[in-house]
Amino acid sequence: MSAEETSGKGREPRAGEITRIAHQQKNPERVSIYIDGEFAFGLPATEVVSRGLKRGQQLTLQDSVILAAVDEGSRATDAAVQFIAYRPRSEREVRDRLRKREYSDEAIEIAIEKVHHWGYLDDAEFARLWVDNRVQHRPRGERLLAQELRQKGVDRDVIATVLEETELNEYDAALELARKRAPRLANLDPQTAERRLSQYLARRGYGWDVIRPVLEAVLKDG
Repeated sequence: MSAEETSGKGREPRAGEITRIAHQQKNPERVSIYIDGEFAFGLPATEVVSRGLKRGQQLTLQDSVILAAVDEGSRATDAAVQFIAYRPRSEREVRDRLRKREYSDEAIEIAIEKVHHWGYLDDAEFARLWVDNRVQHRPRGERLLAQELRQKGVDRDVIATVLEETELNEYDAALELARKRAPRLANLDPQTAERRLSQYLARRGYGWDVIRPVLEAVLKDG
């Protein structure tokens, strides 16, 4: 697979005769188009059929520009799908990934529109999965969850809606974290242990309204 097939950069479109149309070995659903004996661009096989492209056909510069744009949009879409397939992503993560691959703004918009249409990209669902994963594996407060999602580019209104739907039990989660952490602080004086435990919970996004009763419960247990 050529460098043009794995990044956003492609060859400069040019006029000429289609001298070869060949299925790509690593992706038989795509074909390589050769103009005047040199590779020009790749295309989905379905595009070749629907556009009636054939060997010996003369392409104008405008024809080549249009087909090269179709090629880049298709490759950007494939790259987006592969990126999302690894794990759920926010829209901004996908855009940033495609920009890093040096796809044009036009190709990125084509890719984003398609993966949205296919249901592969949904920031609200991404936020729900993110929060659920954190709740199950790395508990933290609403404040930190919201901060993490904002860093992923999720809209503030979407974040607020998802957090409201989730109905997090911050007290129980913070209490469990504090009880697991407390044995590490057992050799410290009470004031230092309380301060460090408070800081530990604050770093995980819990507010003082949650931290205070948790500290009282854990210190009382101790």
